[in-house]
Order: sequence, then C-alpha cells, then structure tokens
Amino acid sequence: MTIEIALVLGLVVSAVILFATERLPVDLTALVIMGAMLLSGIITPQDAISGFSNPATVTVGAMFVLSAGLFKTGAVNLLGELLGQVGRKSFWLVLIVMMLMVGTLSAFINNTAAVAIFLPVVLAIARDCGFSAARLLMPLSFASMFGGVCTLIGTSTNILVSSIAERHGLAPIGMFEPTALGLIFFAAGTLYMLLAGVRMIPDRDTGAERGPVFGSGDYLIEIILEPEARSVGSLLAESPLLNDIDIRGVEVFRDGKLVENPPDRLMLQAGDHLKVRCDLDNFRKLKGRRGIALRQENGHAVSEEAMLVEAVVASGSKLDGRSLKQARFGSRYGLTALAVRHRGRVMRDDLESMKLRAGDVLLFEVEAPHLDQLRDDKTFVLISQVDLPAFRTSLMLTAVAVVTGVVVAAASGAVPIVAGAIIGCILMVMTRCLTLDEAYASINWQVIFLLAGVLTLGTALEKTGAARLLGGYMVESVGAWGPMALVSVIYLATSILTEIMSNNATAALLAPIAISAAESLGIDSRPLLMAITFAASASFMTPVGYQTNTLIYGPGQFRYADFLKVGTPLNILFWVLATIFIPIFWPF
Repeated sequence: MTIEIALVLGLVVSAVILFATERLPVDLTALVIMGAMLLSGIITPQDAISGFSNPATVTVGAMFVLSAGLFKTGAVNLLGELLGQVGRKSFWLVLIVMMLMVGTLSAFINNTAAVAIFLPVVLAIARDCGFSAARLLMPLSFASMFGGVCTLIGTSTNILVSSIAERHGLAPIGMFEPTALGLIFFAAGTLYMLLAGVRMIPDRDTGAERGPVFGSGDYLIEIILEPEARSVGSLLAESPLLNDIDIRGVEVFRDGKLVENPPDRLMLQAGDHLKVRCDLDNFRKLKGRRGIALRQENGHAVSEEAMLVEAVVASGSKLDGRSLKQARFGSRYGLTALAVRHRGRVMRDDLESMKLRAGDVLLFEVEAPHLDQLRDDKTFVLISQVDLPAFRTSLMLTAVAVVTGVVVAAASGAVPIVAGAIIGCILMVMTRCLTLDEAYASINWQVIFLLAGVLTLGTALEKTGAARLLGGYMVESVGAWGPMALVSVIYLATSILTEIMSNNATAALLAPIAISAAESLGIDSRPLLMAITFAASASFMTPVGYQTNTLIYGPGQFRYADFLKVGTPLNILFWVLATIFIPIFWPF
C-alpha cells in the first residue's frame, strides 16, 4: 500500500464519519475532503472542478428545473387535488391511491419534491377524516423511493452511477433500464406496506382530534380583555370566552397579581390578563375575536394580520444546524416562531436562538405579504392548509409535453440525457412555464455541490489505485462464493452505508470499487453497479438516511425506532429480491 493510497483511505474514513455524524453539512463535508485532496496533491485542480461539469451534476440540476416547471403550472398539484377527493372514502383506498400516485410521479420528477407537494394534502386528509397521519406519511415517503428506482431520472443517485459507468468506458444506464426490477421493488414494497408495514406504525394520533403536528395545550397565550370584550362583566365560568372557545388552564391576573377566586365567583373586568392554553384551531379563533388582544408567552404581541403557518425544516437547507436568529428569518419574512417540535418534543422557549435540524416542525406567524416569498424558499416545506399559489394552469400541458419530450428523447437514444434535460430547461423558460429567476431558485445547490465533491473522491480512489486495492480485497473475501454473492454483499454494504450517510456519497464511493472488483473477477460490472444504484435509493431504516424520511419525521411525530421496526424487514426484503433478480436482468 502506497502513501497516497493510505492518505486517500484515511480521507474516505474521515468523510464517512463526517457524513454519518453530520457535524458539518454534507455539501461542506464533500468540499472539505476535496480541499484536503487538493492540498495533498492527490488530485489536480482540473480533477477537483471536473465534478461541476460532470454530466450527472448538470443533469440533476436540470431535473430540478423540469420538476419546478411541472409544479408552477399546477400539473403536480392536480394529482394532490385528486387524492384529496379520494381521501374522503376510506383509509385503505386513499393509502393505495396515494402510494400509486406518488410512486409513479417519483419515477419522473425529484421524489423529495413529490413528497413536499403531497405532504399538506395527506395531513389535511388525516385531520378531516380522523385517519392516523403517521400511517399515511411513512407509506408516502417509502412509495416515493419505490418509484424513484424505476427510471434513470427517478433519483439523482441513478444519474450519478450512470455517469460513473460512462466515465469508465461503460454504457450509460438507459432511461428504462432499471424499470423491470424497479417495478418488482414497487410491487413488493407496496404489498409489504399494505399487509404488514402500516400495521407496525404506531398510532400516536388521530387527525380529527388535533392539528397536523402540534396537539392541544401546546400554546400558552395571554389574553388581554379590552373594554368592548363580550366577557367583561360576566363570571369567568359563564363567560362567552370559555363557552365559545375551547381553552384550558385559565389563570387570571389583575394589576399584575394572580386572582385566587374560583371561576364561579370571579367577575371579569376590562384590563384583566388571562393566561390560557389552547390548540391551533382555537388559537385561530382567538385571533379573530373582537375585544381582546393576544400576547404570547415571550411577550410578543400577536398580529391580527399575520397568518399561522406550520412548516418542516427541509433536509440540507440553510437552516439545518442554525437558528432563526442566525438565518435572520424574522427580519426577512416578518416571521415570529411560536413553537417548535424537535425530535418528538414541543419547545416554546428561546425559539429564535434554538439550533434547528432537518425534520423539525415550526409553528410561526408570518405577515401575509411575505407568504409567497416564504413558500418559494427551499428552507421550509409548508404543511399548513394555506392559500395555494397562483398556478399557470394554461401552460400545464406545455410543461407536461416538455418533460415527456425529454424522457422520450433520452429513452430512444436520440440525444444524451444531459442534452435533453438542458434543452428541456430552456423550453420551460422560453414557453414561460417558469421565469428565469424561478429556474435558478428551483435548483438544490446543496445537492449540486455534494455531487461535485463526491465525484472528486471517486476520482482520487481511481487515480491512486485505492479502488483497485479495495476491489481486490472484496474479490478475495467474497469472490470464492461466486459473483452472485458479490452482488449480494455490495447491495448490503451500500444499503447499510446509505442509512448513515448521503446516498450519493455512498454511490460515488462504492461504484469505482465495484468496477475494479468486476475487472478482477473477470465479470461484467453492470450487475454490481445496479446493486449500488438500487440499494443507495432504498433507505427505510432511519429518518435521516433519505431526504423524504427526514421530511415526514416531524409531521408524523415519529421516533427513530419506528423506522427501524418498519424499515428493517423492507430493507431485508429488497436485499433478497436484488440478490435473486439482478443476475437475471443483468447477467455476469
């Protein structure tokens, strides 16, 4: 083993630790490793920046724009409206239709975007019909992954592995090359969820009894009675305030002192301060009531014009690992945090300075003029039933035609996928499905920088001979059992690594090693690459292994153990299916 190989392997171990612990954002981790390799001389500056011009990086960026075009014209929202109509019929019907819809959609657009669109719809159905939100949200996330493995463009990982194969002189992955095994995964995963998985999800809530995320009693509000309030002059126990609105834990303060009189003897006066607890719906009712002023526990006056909004901190957003104060969201959006659900607990104190994580759910007030701006910000995914944005519905068919054209052109081989995706983006802007600003804003730059960084790590593994060394070790330890065992081991290794670090980083790390292992064993590398492709996009055991799991984590009030319980059998099922069918569809 040379010094260069030892150094690269040390950097690989460091990268895995940093990705797993999330001490740094994943894109920054990738760039830090790139910088370390540059300083050590393992790679050249040209190698370092080659990831930014790689077809995979460009194609993934273009797919974000194409997905945004479908959203801005209302094409994706139309499916959400259809699901809303079905949802009133039965839990099992809405579950089946939802999984089929989301899975099919995720085969052609970014699956994180698909889940973000359906998230508020599913929460509203759960609340209105009394269904368990958790038992709809986990299938929502999993179905998006089932669909994502069915086509080349279903996930960024598929595109990344295809690009790595092409760089090694191998044929790129075809648009529908993964479809046969993808449909087997889709069918098996859906049946598992319907027959067993859903029943294993804890039923901790019913949508009819509470708001989507924050339960009753989560908000401590101070009510100040003004002279014109209807309750002034009435006994507290008989006051319209208590009879019309469901509020609890009432304490009355007069001239700054707690009034000890019991409710049936206390006469309310103008200027009295009432500290109460209430849920989200009753908080909204209080805001619309005349003759009272509201103040939160932190002393902030509740604005009459502001809207109450719930939102999830998006995976990899600029707020992940930072506070609202650091991100200056209050000044930018007129936003005031009221409560945060963080890792299963509702927090109300010092919210502006609290360090937030992806998957946390915030309740906040936002001034109405800022709502559209906030909705377009990739930091949050709004899950409240707020007014929908104005869609360009007249251009819906145009956007669908553009995406269809990209898929058909790539599938037929008429143009490379990267060329078709770029042309599709141009057409989206030229036909006014998107503005140029919307196109730029739609790109998840964290994913772009992550891809560029991890591709450089793969380059270093190849240049130094580390990939060949690791591939040789793999063949020595597993090769004696035959190529099918090698496929099984690579799938399992990819699946485990994907649960603790970025799926793209896992694919970029293991793909060069798999190619070297195939060369050492004298077999076609395609089966090994497909094992990585499928395993890296099937992360069911943790809420942080895949972005869609992170997105539903807070709204569903899940715990880590929930994903382990439901996701572990599913991971094992897919591992067995991959071991059996990959050698059939892609012979050695």
